[in-house]
Amino acid sequence: MREKIRNARRLVVKVGSALVTNNGAGLDHAALDDWARQIAVLRSNGREVALVSSGAIAAGMQRLDWTKRPQEMHKLQAAAAVGQMGLVEAYEKAFSRHGLQTAQILLTHADLANRTRYLNARSTLTTLLGLGVIPIINENDTVVTDEIKFGDNDTLGALVANLIEAETLIILTDQNGLYTADPRKDPAASLIGEGRAEDPVYESMAGGAGSGISKGGMITKIKAAQRAARSGAHTCIASGRETNPLLRIAAGEPVGTLLYASSSPLQARKQWLADHLQLAGDLVIDDGAVTALKNGRSLLPVGLIEVRGDFRRGAAVACRSITGEEVARGLVNYSASECRRIARKPTSEIEKLLGYIDEPELIHRNNMIGR
Repeated sequence: MREKIRNARRLVVKVGSALVTNNGAGLDHAALDDWARQIAVLRSNGREVALVSSGAIAAGMQRLDWTKRPQEMHKLQAAAAVGQMGLVEAYEKAFSRHGLQTAQILLTHADLANRTRYLNARSTLTTLLGLGVIPIINENDTVVTDEIKFGDNDTLGALVANLIEAETLIILTDQNGLYTADPRKDPAASLIGEGRAEDPVYESMAGGAGSGISKGGMITKIKAAQRAARSGAHTCIASGRETNPLLRIAAGEPVGTLLYASSSPLQARKQWLADHLQLAGDLVIDDGAVTALKNGRSLLPVGLIEVRGDFRRGAAVACRSITGEEVARGLVNYSASECRRIARKPTSEIEKLLGYIDEPELIHRNNMIGR
């Protein structure tokens, strides 16, 4: 299974608050520099990496001379606002030393629950990755409440892995990985090398919350691995204090705990498309498009004859032949009204007709399942 990580092209790396802030002592610039160095090597090897970083609240607490995480929501939001400034600046300096640009992305769970905002976030992130920019992603703790009170960046890391269709999620923490019991309490506890992410036995092995600085614990990492596995991504939980953990994990070395998904990202996505979508409309396509779809190609505007229904961008629609046969179904990149305006037109005219171009396809083959 480690071989699958070695072959992964797109990775999400999540680093925890205890690592980012050296257990609350302040931003650990040496650690940030080291992660930037490793990610730069991965980039030079053709990998795409998105970084999900905790630490804004913890960094703000340090700047405000708070030694204990407050309970009041307004104080947590204030700490996040203060800490975010230093966190982003530190990452920007660290990556610039290796000739890499960074971009700050602040998300909430609501952004990923709303289909239109989900697609907008996906387009932004995939564009940044294609440009060689390293997205630095965090929850938008300064303006939301649920994400601070109940959320954690382990979950956000899994959601981002799903969002950008990453093959691997790497969670760096202050523990070596998942143990059969809490090693701080049970000296006989042993490290689990690898296992199936969906196996329920791992939840019972995970302990409670971690340090006073971090919000989560091993249980949130297990649940994140389960969530990532639902989109086909493998998860590796490892110590960020190991030597070159990112490079060694990406090379397939047995570092930390690997919780692997049972299916590939594309297979998992196709299964979700097949089983869970409620159709919002129909796209009637010509014989050439029917042939293209049956051969595993994407649907282009030029093959569209008629649009039935009223749907938004990102909705699930059926692709039907002139005779009414459902050829495929998938997630459409444009709204019903936009589809009508670009029907029978070549991709080169989309921007002129709509004033923008989001994707060259009406439905990309990776977001489509044949019937």
